[in-house]
Amino acid sequence: MSAPSSAAGVIYEVDVDVDAAIADDYRAWLGPHTREILALPGFVDVRIHTQLEPPAAAGRVRLSVRYRVDSLASLEAYVREHAPRLRADAVARFGERFSATRRVLREE
Repeated sequence: MSAPSSAAGVIYEVDVDVDAAIADDYRAWLGPHTREILALPGFVDVRIHTQLEPPAAAGRVRLSVRYRVDSLASLEAYVREHAPRLRADAVARFGERFSATRRVLREE
């Protein structure tokens, strides 16, 4: 993640594939989880989307969580200092009934 930060900031996107049977519980957990992240330095806002296309596999729900962060340095601090604990919490609660992929985008 070592690239110059942009004045416009970055988008930290977390795409989640969730077992439909736990989707409501996952969404209920996601609200407090995202608020905890928003309280960290550099996090500006968050948007949660349900992916429509391409559709999720049968029995699955796909969500995209997009955080706007003021700088790459703030995101790197999050990844280093907070992400391991927060990711472990999700795994402890939901086990293998979800998976997540992440990417970082620079706002233009």
